[in-house]
Amino acid sequence: MNTLPSRLLSLPEHHYSHIPVQPVHAPTLLAYNDALAAELGLPSAAALSADKCLWLAGSLASPPQTPIATVYSGHQFGIWAGQLGDGRAMLLGEISDPQGQRWEIQLKGAGATPYSRRADGRAVLRSSIREYLCSEYIHALGIPTTRALALMGSPDTVYREQAETAAVVTRIAPSFLRFGHFEHWYHRGQNTDGQLLADLLLEQHYPECLQADNPYLAMFAAISLRSAELVAAWQSVGFCHGVLNTDNMSALGLTIDYGPFGFLDAFDPHHICNHSDTQGRYAYHAQPSIVQWNLSCLASCFLPLATEDELVEVLNNYVAQYKQAYLARMRAKLGLMRPVDGDQELVDGLLKAMAAQRVDYSLCMRLLSQVSRDGNDIPADLAALWPLPEAGLQQWLTLYRQRLQAESLSDAERATAMNAVNPKYVLRQYLLQAAIEQAQQGDASGVHELALVMSHPYDEQPEYQAYAALPPDWAAGICVSCSS
Repeated sequence: MNTLPSRLLSLPEHHYSHIPVQPVHAPTLLAYNDALAAELGLPSAAALSADKCLWLAGSLASPPQTPIATVYSGHQFGIWAGQLGDGRAMLLGEISDPQGQRWEIQLKGAGATPYSRRADGRAVLRSSIREYLCSEYIHALGIPTTRALALMGSPDTVYREQAETAAVVTRIAPSFLRFGHFEHWYHRGQNTDGQLLADLLLEQHYPECLQADNPYLAMFAAISLRSAELVAAWQSVGFCHGVLNTDNMSALGLTIDYGPFGFLDAFDPHHICNHSDTQGRYAYHAQPSIVQWNLSCLASCFLPLATEDELVEVLNNYVAQYKQAYLARMRAKLGLMRPVDGDQELVDGLLKAMAAQRVDYSLCMRLLSQVSRDGNDIPADLAALWPLPEAGLQQWLTLYRQRLQAESLSDAERATAMNAVNPKYVLRQYLLQAAIEQAQQGDASGVHELALVMSHPYDEQPEYQAYAALPPDWAAGICVSCSS
């Protein structure tokens, strides 16, 4: 793996710190993403040398590039937290894929940094499995995200709520820059450093904005649009991030930092996936407004580079951009190819009926593809999801079938289109928990199989039908927190 120096090294040295190697004991390759490795032009798992495995664990005595960790700040649960930074992440360098695109390689859990705030900088196996699997599942859903290349395990003990074993995840992204990187320099009054960071982001990741009258304003507008489209995608698949702090928001509009995430089972717009979020700030229904709030924090950082009126105008466009992106995705999920007035009300009616009976979100959306345009029955599989289908579903289906009269696709064509955007396989908490418990006993085969199934979430995969079942009753008791 021929790494290149990080382009962040062009910034003044107070933007980052060089990190010494802190090897874990007896690192073992638990999972490796051969498909991603092939895309990046990297060796397959079978071709990895012992030194490359040590490098992926952050344990190679003399790595090609000295790892760095970056400093940033942020708002956590709406409160200014001051300086944060890469407390358990370090950048190994960059690689260039066969198409010439550069990617940052970052390790999570490889040891302490100056930004660890008295913590150990390690990650536990449990949380590392969750990130490895979910980042690739989100990618398979077609949603922008950081990627996961490798999962390394170690028998070293790490203490969280209890004693656990250590792990290191190798993460890949065009950039790991966050809103918090800009907040750090703005709140310190170091606007020159903020502008240097903005220049680097412009040149490397938003070159199309360089021709605008104000490239910085154009870039902020582009970040806002990407963020609106990202949260619209999350809402459409029932994804709850769990910790949407400003330091967990990507400047590239990527899903980043997989902690106490979760996917909706029984539809509840007020679902909270993080048991640490006692006020419900990051509940499912609140995510779009929280992203806008986070963008307002980022807008403040651009005040030296654009006027307040210009930035407010961009922020005011966010709601319309989000609604447009969300409705477009929901139309596709319902097999509606052309926009018609009243479509938002149709979507809202379905969600209201689902919430009233706590119907499984993903399975219901998938099974709607079985509805015929000209019939009047309820498909048996769909009806089985609803405790009282005649009380909510039947009335909605009447409106849905009326709406389908405006579409030209046949039932079969519409079903194919709907199944291409409504996943059959969902990375549910109970599936993750089973794979984690198996791996904690020394068997990573459950992680491998779950990764395989979730890499094709829209396909039928009859041999893995059990993964598409309703979650068992005990799954409702699974709790995740920021250390998960």
